[in-house]
Amino acid sequence: MLNIVIFGAPGSGKGTQSKLIIEKYGLLHISTGEILRKEIENQTALGLIAEEYISQGQLVPDQLIIDMLADILDKSPHSKGYIFDGFPRTISQAQALDVILRERNTSVIAVFSLSVEEDELMRRLLQRGELDGRLDDNPETILKRLAVYKEQTEPLKEYYKKKGKLFKVKGNESIEDVFEGITGVIDHLVY
Repeated sequence: MLNIVIFGAPGSGKGTQSKLIIEKYGLLHISTGEILRKEIENQTALGLIAEEYISQGQLVPDQLIIDMLADILDKSPHSKGYIFDGFPRTISQAQALDVILRERNTSVIAVFSLSVEEDELMRRLLQRGELDGRLDDNPETILKRLAVYKEQTEPLKEYYKKKGKLFKVKGNESIEDVFEGITGVIDHLVY
């Protein structure tokens, strides 16, 4: 099973690259951000809890996300694999993902870390906020999200580096160049 994690700061291009990887390899997309936005939009119990955290630029508690992921994996056991976009965001989430996948006799084969300079991230996110009407893409919340990313998510680089699964990618290159770098690694690992 081809399981890939893609992470980077908000605005680094995770969603864009995930879509391209899905098209090429036929993977199922698991974006905790999209799932949470749907829950918030539908005003579900999870959505209301998540909205409180997200509106303050904080991460949603691990257990809510982990339970949600386990449910999604169980609903599609015959998939070619998954791309985890925006998850894990912390070491404890990465460890929980390892357990969830091991219980299903699979594992993550590659982790792509997209890096983009902070001023470019801010530009991209403000533009996205204007185009998509996303309320969480405003300067104050963006700065909080970037600080949370640096504090809680960047340590994942070392976690996955120790496992030999980390591949760093410059996310400020063209979409095509970033994708070519990612697929070169995947093809080398799989074929």
